[in-house]
Amino acid sequence: MSALAWTAFLSLAAWLWLLLGQGFFWRTDVRLPARRDPDAWPSVAVVVPARDEASVLPLSLPSLLAQDYPGPARIFLVDDSSSDGTGDLARALSAQHGGLPLTVTTPGEPPAGWTGKLWAVRHGIAQARTAQAPEYLLLTDADIAHEPDSLRELVAAAHGSGFDLVSQMARLRVASGWERMIVPAFVYFFAQLYPFRRISRDRSRTAAAAGGCVLLRDEAAARARVPDAIRHAVIDDVALARAVKASGGRVWLGLADKVDSVRPYPHLGDLWRMVSRSAYAQLRHQPLLLLGTVAGLLLVYVVPPAGLVLGLAAGDGPAAWAAGLAWLVMTATYGPMLRYYRQPLWLAPLLPVTAALYLLMTVDSAVQHYRGRGAAWKGRTYTRPDRAEPAPDR
Repeated sequence: MSALAWTAFLSLAAWLWLLLGQGFFWRTDVRLPARRDPDAWPSVAVVVPARDEASVLPLSLPSLLAQDYPGPARIFLVDDSSSDGTGDLARALSAQHGGLPLTVTTPGEPPAGWTGKLWAVRHGIAQARTAQAPEYLLLTDADIAHEPDSLRELVAAAHGSGFDLVSQMARLRVASGWERMIVPAFVYFFAQLYPFRRISRDRSRTAAAAGGCVLLRDEAAARARVPDAIRHAVIDDVALARAVKASGGRVWLGLADKVDSVRPYPHLGDLWRMVSRSAYAQLRHQPLLLLGTVAGLLLVYVVPPAGLVLGLAAGDGPAAWAAGLAWLVMTATYGPMLRYYRQPLWLAPLLPVTAALYLLMTVDSAVQHYRGRGAAWKGRTYTRPDRAEPAPDR
């Protein structure tokens, strides 16, 4: 066989393994686990870190204020040194809409070794524990909108299944052409790295959460020493889930039906920055992992269409057959995610193009890191910590 045929067969083997051996990551039927209403609804503190979120807050905060939750619940919005009046707008929205009580607080700039979001989360949790000693913490981003019964269903799911952490991957906005091309693939790739079915298995080492919507038992948070133990994590949701699971907690992650992101990413540059700011951190800033990732993306996503075209042009039947079958398997596994996002299935064969864009975003993330820009977000830049420091005892 030719070198092209060997490469195509290797890509096909990779896709057959992904199809059957990677936790059925491509299935989109992982929804909230069995729900059971508690006899007495526990108290919940909703912690919302917010930095310069005035543009999306009118679309998200009213949905939290309007939560139909039978037990005691209170919202703590942490204004992380915003320059656009986020805190004042939150107070005005609370006065206008009523609903759950809202406390707006400001922690000040994060100290060295902390990311801004986790410093805000720490401050919000501390405020919540002082005010009400909650049994559960709902950590949700300022760009996430919840249906009125979202909190009720999250708590019932955690109570009925015994999970310490229940997280839902919010349905991201898909409106512009670039969002249609890139957003469903973003969730598809995430599920490929962290198969949802494995996360909920107690004996599995796979752990992840979606930072936009995390219901966490306060006792589990204290046991795992979060957020202090993960204070420098750029990919904080995965780090949070790992800390909880490592401390003996049970973790669940699935797709959401009633939780949506309202943040727009209309242009390629917006999506590029979203991905590239943390892509190299996902690879632990390791050049060898970067090289392996680039090679893997080329083999898995670029070889199938390229091998089919080259094999047909060269009259190499085995190469064209293996590459075409690999492309078919790839397309079939992407279909369920497109249906979840209510997108046309003709986008599925274009996944290699999207994967190539993600490859370039990952390389750009590494370039920005070595230029000293690290993970830049909303005026702050985070670089890899030189060493692990003990969490402060506060």
